[in-house]
Amino acid sequence: MKRYYDTRIQPYAICTLGACLMLTVGCTSDQPVVMKSEAVRTVPVKTVAVTTTKVQRTTLQPATVHAFYRAEIRAKASGFVKTLNADIGDYVEAGAELATIEVPELFKQREIIEKRILRLVAEERRSLAGINLADARVRSSQALLSEAKSQMAGVEASLAASQAEFDRTQDLVQRGSLQSRMLDEKRMKRDSESARKEAMASSIKSAEAEVVVSEAQVESARADFDAAKAETEITRTQLEELEVLVAYATIKAPFAGIITARSIEPGNLVRQSSEVGNGRPLFVISQVDKVRVRIPVPETDAPLVNPGDEVTLTFPSFASEPPIVGTVSRRSGSLDPSTRTMMVEADLDNSDGKLLPGMFGQASINLSTKIAANMLPAQAIRFDEVGKGYVYIVGDDATIVRADVTTGIDDGNSIEVLSGVLPGQRVVGSHLKRFVDGQKVKPL
Repeated sequence: MKRYYDTRIQPYAICTLGACLMLTVGCTSDQPVVMKSEAVRTVPVKTVAVTTTKVQRTTLQPATVHAFYRAEIRAKASGFVKTLNADIGDYVEAGAELATIEVPELFKQREIIEKRILRLVAEERRSLAGINLADARVRSSQALLSEAKSQMAGVEASLAASQAEFDRTQDLVQRGSLQSRMLDEKRMKRDSESARKEAMASSIKSAEAEVVVSEAQVESARADFDAAKAETEITRTQLEELEVLVAYATIKAPFAGIITARSIEPGNLVRQSSEVGNGRPLFVISQVDKVRVRIPVPETDAPLVNPGDEVTLTFPSFASEPPIVGTVSRRSGSLDPSTRTMMVEADLDNSDGKLLPGMFGQASINLSTKIAANMLPAQAIRFDEVGKGYVYIVGDDATIVRADVTTGIDDGNSIEVLSGVLPGQRVVGSHLKRFVDGQKVKPL
């Protein structure tokens, strides 16, 4: 019986003892070993230093495409629309006739003015004939004056001869050589020549007066001619003004472009300097073979933007295409008080018509001024669930300190650190492990 008891009990006791030993080993030796290994082991990490470098500053802003030129065409003449030669979507050259307006009253006014000019031209010819007539009168009166003066010379010579003959006859009568009646004859002849002289003197004065009157008539005729010419010129100017108004009846394209809006129909009444419908222009034309991209730049970046800066443009409509690269063409030079932004424009060639006015996109402008920035490799900066950045600073004693940072410029490889770390400080580079404050690491 004793042997049988031993053979039954011994295996059971051995199994129970073995199980107890295994349970004891599993409960007492596993946890302390793990804690000891974690407390002693240090993680090797690669560190990078915060470096101050000059970087190309960029500004990312919304951008809108605008036509290079856009004109709202309105009427300067009143009348009914006679012909309509263009519709929306049509490409027209500069000076192309878009529509014509019926203006019969202007044509009548032009006809009246043209006939008035004909009458004034006739007045000019009559005034010119008056000048010629007055000149002829001047020449005639001058000829009469010359003739009178010539006759005066003859009368004076005859008078001198009569006076000499009278004096000789008187001397002979006094001596008794001739009878006194001979002296009377000589006296009568002398007095006759003297009367002729006085008459010729009067004729000369009359001729001189006639010359003065004729010259005055010439001046008067010339003044009449000048007045007629001036009146003609005034009327011709009025005709030119009317021709301009008539020309306004033909609506023309101010530049080459596409008709983007039309608000008139044949037969519509168009009034001078007015708009058809609800304040709309007759036509809207846009030049789109070249477009302007307008970019509102905020106040902080506005002073750094200059013509010639590179602009990279992306549009949602062409998401699969490479960005469009251009340059800043011009800047407004002042801020909009309502938005505190400065308008910047970039001119782009659009000969293929791909860019449409009104398209929205984004513009990245490489500012001409480089700035000194504290930079870290992009892998050294982590971001939490809400997008806030942080780094692991490695202290002089190789312990970890987590620091929140504010980021700035991101060029894809490096990120600017605006706050949270100082130049020269070293931080953990690319690493998958998370660290806690005070944790020891082994910088490589």
